[in-house]
Amino acid sequence: LQSSVVIDRDTASRLGVAVQDIDNTLGDAFGQRQVSNIYKGLNQYHVVLEVAPEFQQSPDALKSIYVPSKSGKLVPLSAFAHYEPSNTALSVNHQGIFPAITLSFNLAPGASLGPAVEHIEAARHEIRVPNTVHATFQGTAQAFQDSLSNQPVLILTALAAVYIVLGILYESFIHPITILSTIPSAGIGALLAIQFIKSDLNIIALIGIILLIGIVKKNAILMIDFAVQVEREEGTSPVEAIYKACLLRFRPILMTTMAALLGAMPLALGTGVGSELRRPLGITIVGGLILSQMLTLFTTPVVYIYMDRLQSWIQGARSHAPAPVPAHSD
Repeated sequence: LQSSVVIDRDTASRLGVAVQDIDNTLGDAFGQRQVSNIYKGLNQYHVVLEVAPEFQQSPDALKSIYVPSKSGKLVPLSAFAHYEPSNTALSVNHQGIFPAITLSFNLAPGASLGPAVEHIEAARHEIRVPNTVHATFQGTAQAFQDSLSNQPVLILTALAAVYIVLGILYESFIHPITILSTIPSAGIGALLAIQFIKSDLNIIALIGIILLIGIVKKNAILMIDFAVQVEREEGTSPVEAIYKACLLRFRPILMTTMAALLGAMPLALGTGVGSELRRPLGITIVGGLILSQMLTLFTTPVVYIYMDRLQSWIQGARSHAPAPVPAHSD
């Protein structure tokens, strides 16, 4: 139980008592307000204002409190306020220094965490929660939001690492871009596969997309590596080299893709305990590999030819740059 002070504002106004004065008086009596400091030679002491301990034992002691009015007279608190008992919580939870309450929710059968978080955020904006109330997620929902916030950083870091390794391997700034051009098709295939099974982009599906960055680029590596070797050894044009690479590397590309795809099929089609956790990983890998296999043999040669022309144009621009004129001394 708790006792609440109910103020009759009309009576208080008639007696010339302001609500702010009532709040200050109650704060001085029970708020343990520090009003001064006493300094000694080695120590200092805080002066805390409050009523005597015997007046803090029961609500009846509030009848002895007087509030100053605008005229300077002291008006008893009981003249314009009364006390009402009410129920209260046995304990107040805190998050840091602020009081907090916890609202728990469960997902409906077949529902995913992503749309649930979006609906909760929409409901919070709809009811117009005051700015003094801060709502945050905890537990699995918080981990889900953290994963979404780190998702662009993880993908960009993986792409940067792959680009650096390929640049060192081919000693070129252009060919790694050609190899990385196969990744968007794999990502689109993974997203379409997730949409087809009516799932959401959760943490496990994100792991599958990151794995695709390392799996899918091997198709372009097989073709680009062979085309570069043919250009250097046989002196053929880039068009003839990449065309020959597509013909001779089609079987290895198809075999490696089928091996990776069939290896992911048990994850995508498996049932039993924990299958709902493994299924998004298999679905993203299968969907990305299928669409990437269908488009790689058509898009990679085109990108390779245009990137080779860009490289030739850059080298030509450098070769036609005017050479510095040496200085002559008399």
